[in-house]
Amino acid sequence: MTDVTARRKPDLPAATALSGLRTWWRGLHLSPLNIALTALSVFLIYALVPPLVKWALLSATWTFPPDVLSGMRPPRAADCAPDGACWIFVRARMGQFAFGFYPESERWRVMLSGGLGALGLYGVLGGRGGLRRHAVYLLFVVFPIVSFWLLRGGMGLVAVATDQWGGFMLTLVIALIGIVLSLPFGILLALGRRSDLPIIRTLCIAFIEFVRGVPLITVLFMANVMLPLLLPPDASVNVLLRVLVGATAFEAAYMAEAIRGGLQAIPKGQFEGAKALGLGYWQMMRLIVLPQAMRIAIPSIVNTFIGFFKDTTLVSMVSLYDFLNMVKAGFKDPNWVGVEVSGYAFCALVYWLCCFSMSRYSLHLERKLNTGYNKA
Repeated sequence: MTDVTARRKPDLPAATALSGLRTWWRGLHLSPLNIALTALSVFLIYALVPPLVKWALLSATWTFPPDVLSGMRPPRAADCAPDGACWIFVRARMGQFAFGFYPESERWRVMLSGGLGALGLYGVLGGRGGLRRHAVYLLFVVFPIVSFWLLRGGMGLVAVATDQWGGFMLTLVIALIGIVLSLPFGILLALGRRSDLPIIRTLCIAFIEFVRGVPLITVLFMANVMLPLLLPPDASVNVLLRVLVGATAFEAAYMAEAIRGGLQAIPKGQFEGAKALGLGYWQMMRLIVLPQAMRIAIPSIVNTFIGFFKDTTLVSMVSLYDFLNMVKAGFKDPNWVGVEVSGYAFCALVYWLCCFSMSRYSLHLERKLNTGYNKA
């Protein structure tokens, strides 16, 4: 015991925590390459940010001229400063950007439908206990029926054909329906791909690999052109419905792979423990496996949602005027020739806000469910 005590080395002093400027300086790893990259980054920020701020904010045109406000003439691109953004283009056509060709007197129906959806979504995401259960019922059962009635019309409301839908409203309709329907179909495809039944497994694999092997625009064209050929000659399928079927099938294939990744991350002991408790297959999946798999797959699922939301712009190829296509249609007006940069900048800002919001909520959900979220 004495020899061991004599040979024991003295305790080292406790490590001092580095913070502030000292930590930042040591983390730079100042090699010649890093110094050059830092200098290049500073130069790019200096070269790009001030002109962008000047164009988008300082030199931009925000208000209409007095003769336009008095109703003497319509606004036009000539009213904008030549070296700044033309935001009056957005203000003048905001109604079409938001609602497309939906009748102006009936747009309250769109806003009411959006309010009901936001209320249900808030209850699902922020509610607890009984409130959340009622919100789930409202969002996934009541809201689709009421929303379709409000948007489509009938039963006391003026009928509005789907070819009059457009703008950001149409983008949200396609994105929300595709996301909501693709999730359960993706779960079924992921479970089918891992099934022990050869026929089910083969069919699911064939569907997933075929859909993932072609671009979305091909799926949309097939849904728009081929789907009517598979139906009786006297059957007529709405163009929007064809797009929704194709987009949902496409999204479900990618969703299946994201969920399959979560299923593969579940330890084998979870399956064995559930079987030892006497749970059947569907009970095991619903109560034990799928909740854990979905929690693990949150980043992949949300990433798939974001990609699909941006891919909704491809519906313009089948003559649907979504948000981006509606903005592009405004460029064809002779009064607004030359405002393309401002229009595309506005589109980019709207899509970024939507995608960034989904990304931030994903991080909030990961932190709330304690999925190894690392606050950057």
